Amino acid sequence: MMPSPAIQIFSREDILAHLPQLADILHSCVTGGASVSFMLPYSHEQASAFWRGVADSVGRGERTVLISTNADGEITGTVQLITDQPDNQPHRADVAKLLVHQNARRNGDAGRLMQALENVARDKGKTVLVLDTASGSGAETFYQRAGWQKVGEIPRYALMPDGEMTATSVFYKFL
Repeated sequence: MMPSPAIQIFSREDILAHLPQLADILHSCVTGGASVSFMLPYSHEQASAFWRGVADSVGRGERTVLISTNADGEITGTVQLITDQPDNQPHRADVAKLLVHQNARRNGDAGRLMQALENVARDKGKTVLVLDTASGSGAETFYQRAGWQKVGEIPRYALMPDGEMTATSVFYKFL
């Protein structure tokens, strides 16, 4: 019997053990044009370095990393819940780096990851989640369909991987 798609929480050690697969997902997203903080050209080595930093952050208890796997057990996507917040915001967390490999899109991974992330946030006592994403992107549409409330846009917020300027849309969700 084939395993079904699943969502898992990765520890620091899990991230380091799966570094090549996680780096491949990030590399796929950046080279595919996703505005997730990185510029082209973007190498697997840069992606691996990013994930090593995330692993260290997980080890310090600052964030939770969730991953999705397909029926073959291959990692297909990931998302992060950043819980390390200022003292006056213990109820809030940031959502970062919802990434699904280009070859695994349109299979429901993003929705499953976000639902699991919301459950983890609730378990951690978080009641407000915030995120931002490139305005006009598929991600913006996804978040709106998933019940996130758009606060507004900040023009000229960031560069796309190819250097083009983009606005960002800011969202929140109450749990």
